[in-house]
Amino acid sequence: MTAHATPLVRIQREDFDTEAEISRLTRGRADIGAVVTFTGLCRDEAGQLAALELEHYPGMAEAEISRIAAEAIERWPLQGLSAIHRFGRIAPGENIVLVVAASAHRQAAFEAANFMMDYLKSRAPFWKKEHRTDGSEGGWVEAKETDDAAAARWRR
Repeated sequence: MTAHATPLVRIQREDFDTEAEISRLTRGRADIGAVVTFTGLCRDEAGQLAALELEHYPGMAEAEISRIAAEAIERWPLQGLSAIHRFGRIAPGENIVLVVAASAHRQAAFEAANFMMDYLKSRAPFWKKEHRTDGSEGGWVEAKETDDAAAARWRR
């Protein structure tokens, strides 16, 4: 792979293996000096969430995330970039999203991973609905203003 690596984007129902994804990017590579990973988990701070249900438009979500990943590859000298996002019912403590950025230097890997997560948190075409432990459903979860502000800092 060159500095113009092709990013890997997957939208999947099943869980992912973080170590396997890191290995996929780094195996046999001597030009990578830094790998930054971010794993987002389903959380339940109030103790009332049974599951988070994530929906997306197949095809559209992959295309949008691929577009942002290509922008990250253009902006930072990366040897590899992966973005994996799950859909379906996800229980508290389970994985939701993984970003892996590989570069010769740590700063590029950190910035690219941060850029990807700011986008995924605020603008990725996913809809989230809460299912509570009492059997009721919460509404669709809106993006927070703080997430939008974090993503806005990357605008050119």
